[in-house]
Amino acid sequence: MENSIIKERLREEIQACGLTTVEIARRVGVSPEMITQYRTTKKLPKLDTFAVLCRELDLDANYILGLDKK
Repeated sequence: MENSIIKERLREEIQACGLTTVEIARRVGVSPEMITQYRTTKKLPKLDTFAVLCRELDLDANYILGLDKK
């Protein structure tokens, strides 16, 4: 799966979660600026951060990574 598709799916799921950037950052343990970068730049989270993000926001990692369809 291309990074651009992973990036788009991650951005969509973050926006759809209904939490603010600050709330997401607090839950995940990163700065709000990092969450903004995940949404607006080509930056992807590190694997451990991705795992926490999926757990805290109840995201389907397999869907984001292109392993499953929604």
